[in-house]
Amino acid sequence: MNRKIELLAPAGDLEKLKIAVLYGADAVYLGGTSFGLRAKAKNFDYEQMKEGIEFAHEHGAKVYVTCNIFAHNEDFDELPAYLKELEELGADAILVADPGVFAVARKTVPNMDIHISTQANNTNYHTALFWKDMGAKRIVMARELSLKEIKGISENIPEDLEIEAFVHGAMCISYSGRCLLSNYLSGRDANKGACSHPCRWQYYVTEKTRPNEYMPIVEDDRGTYIFNSKDLCMIEHIPELIDAGIMSLKIEGRIKTCFYVGTVVRAYREAIDDYLKDPALYESKKEYYLREAAKASYRGFTTGFYYGKPNENEQIYTTSSYIRTYDFIGMVMDYDNESGFAVIEQRNKFVVGDKVEFLRHNGEIFEMTVTEMYNEEGERIEKAPHPQQIVRLKVDKPVEKFDMMRKEAENPVTLE
Repeated sequence: MNRKIELLAPAGDLEKLKIAVLYGADAVYLGGTSFGLRAKAKNFDYEQMKEGIEFAHEHGAKVYVTCNIFAHNEDFDELPAYLKELEELGADAILVADPGVFAVARKTVPNMDIHISTQANNTNYHTALFWKDMGAKRIVMARELSLKEIKGISENIPEDLEIEAFVHGAMCISYSGRCLLSNYLSGRDANKGACSHPCRWQYYVTEKTRPNEYMPIVEDDRGTYIFNSKDLCMIEHIPELIDAGIMSLKIEGRIKTCFYVGTVVRAYREAIDDYLKDPALYESKKEYYLREAAKASYRGFTTGFYYGKPNENEQIYTTSSYIRTYDFIGMVMDYDNESGFAVIEQRNKFVVGDKVEFLRHNGEIFEMTVTEMYNEEGERIEKAPHPQQIVRLKVDKPVEKFDMMRKEAENPVTLE
């Protein structure tokens, strides 16, 4: 295979960027403080973006910056200066949805690669060729496309026009993310990055003459969350994604945790590498990849539109909760090879006697039982109950900074 397959990961903040890169992402996408569609993510100011781009490039990864809002007139006042700033910082590409933003970008930073966001409703090869003629480097497919449709696009565009598509994460109920629910119900504009996700709220109906009687919109006797989609997961379909012509496999999740990013990126990295090395090896490990991806919280899994129109089985009607079977309990900050002790920043409570796993970015996952740990004063302790508490922990094998500890959840959350 001559085409390089890219694993593209979300970076909601600087820590998540580093996690994504270390755990195997070939590229990350992130937002600055303006012009992106994830206003609730922490995002990056100038210094953070500078550090993040330098870190990614030092580790051989690329950085794509979102400029995919649907702009209003006043948004263009600061756009040229912002684009020049991104170019100076060394961003590898920008993601754009608005033709006006695209036109300004082509004039302001003519040498910067431009990727066309999924928000631009890219559903056919004529649209892809249009953006190619305008100077786009890559097209992000609309989420409503099947693998057959994507393959039809890839077969009718030049080889140097890249195709990117989401393969994992939350699904938007509205067409390619073009949603008015948030703006109408909460005054927060989804297409300017402030979506309040009302698609996942529970709804009732009222009858005109009985205004205080709230009746659930019933699918069964427990009610329904009528817009609440399961999460996309294509880790068992890597060959089909590649065969369709997708060269960049994109994970959703800029407002997810660093544990989510590390867990999912590592699982897809291993799956992609195994498939490219030996398809038979990949086939033999499918259940393992899925188990690993599912150790991050999720809403149940679906293949979305890739194999046809989703049906009622792709929705969750009873709750908006996540499935959570594992807890993220600690981040490795340092390791002393002589003593075999690691410095851990606690993220959730753990105690002596707990069976834990170390999720490693540069080595095999391993299990161990917590037998010995100390607080910052050097006192031996039996538990680490305080958020972001620093402890020294005896570990069975060498670990590195940004390795993560996890354990099976004491009170797992599952869907009925």
